Amino acid sequence: MRTDAKEKHIYTVSELTKYVRVILEGSFPGVWVEGEISNFILHSSGHMYFTIRDADATLKCAMFKRANERLKFKLANGMKVICFGAVSVYAARGDYQLIVEEVEPKGVGAMQLQFEQLKEKLRKEGLFDEVHKVKIPFLPNVVGIVTSPTGAAIRDILNVARRRFSNVEIIIAPVRVQGDGSKDEIAEAIRDFNRFGKVDVIIVARGGGSLEDLWAFNEEVVARAIYDSEIPVISGVGHEIDYTISDFVADVRAPTPSAAAELVLPNKEDLVNLVATSAARLKNALTGTLDGMSQRFAALRDSYILRQPLNIVTQYEQRIDDLKKGMALGIDHIVKMRNENFGMLAGKLAVLNPLAILGRGYSVTSRVSDGAIVKDVSALAKGEEVETRLGRGSFIAKVGEIK
Repeated sequence: MRTDAKEKHIYTVSELTKYVRVILEGSFPGVWVEGEISNFILHSSGHMYFTIRDADATLKCAMFKRANERLKFKLANGMKVICFGAVSVYAARGDYQLIVEEVEPKGVGAMQLQFEQLKEKLRKEGLFDEVHKVKIPFLPNVVGIVTSPTGAAIRDILNVARRRFSNVEIIIAPVRVQGDGSKDEIAEAIRDFNRFGKVDVIIVARGGGSLEDLWAFNEEVVARAIYDSEIPVISGVGHEIDYTISDFVADVRAPTPSAAAELVLPNKEDLVNLVATSAARLKNALTGTLDGMSQRFAALRDSYILRQPLNIVTQYEQRIDDLKKGMALGIDHIVKMRNENFGMLAGKLAVLNPLAILGRGYSVTSRVSDGAIVKDVSALAKGEEVETRLGRGSFIAKVGEIK
């Protein structure tokens, strides 16, 4: 029902929006709202804009850079979250929105979600691939330790070192292993060892604790320092059930700091026993070889060839003479047989030679003009020259008369 004109109050859009804003902000100065993220935008300014929704409604949200810098995980469309903030009105569009100060993932802790997101990111980049893993040296001369100088981890490592192989030199890079700045100290210590260049293997270690306590070893800067290390890195962080990003990137993961030291340092007593056993086996092998060679030498020494060497030479000389004699007889026989064969063949050729009949008084006449043998007088003409071949020599004549 409209009021009388004298009672009527007309608001401008700005006035009404301001009034609604005061009411909303006064009524909801801090509220937790649950929903699913959609339309997520990360602006170049660093501010985040998104919508949270449920089955029946949507709510626009803005999370400014100063607030989202504290996030320990990345927001994404479809993620179910619980947001804390103040309800406000964006006057330029007349929209009411939630100015978000904190976000928690629904169903999983923020730190656990951050862990899974970073793990998946680094896995896709190949930082966990086996092809990048470097073999740990069998017996290093110098071991670098990145850990707290006052924690239980360093005490455990030093106890193992004294018990197993006290000859190995150990260099400690003291760092904070939790709290602000710890991730940068750990990463820088790894880089320092690489610049130093005289360390054979690095152990990154910390005793057990909660996820928050171990968080420095889940930071990307530490993971990349381990990956970039030219020196093999063993991660010995927490207890056996604890896994950190450092474990996946390192060349070897040890379940505890003590286990890391045991992986690096073999038991000196075991090595001494191994050397003694190997030396004994080598000695037995050499003794057996020498005995065998002695037996062969004795057999050769007593052999006929060494006792009567000149007789062997004389026998070979005689054998050569026999071979020479046999060769001479064989050659003479072959030559004789070849001569006899040659004579037989020559006789056969003489018998078969058509000119041999000329020696018995016969002759062969041929025309001089074309060399054709004359078999019939009809092939001749009077005055034509012919050649007559006799047993010895030939002569040329002209046909005077044909009969």
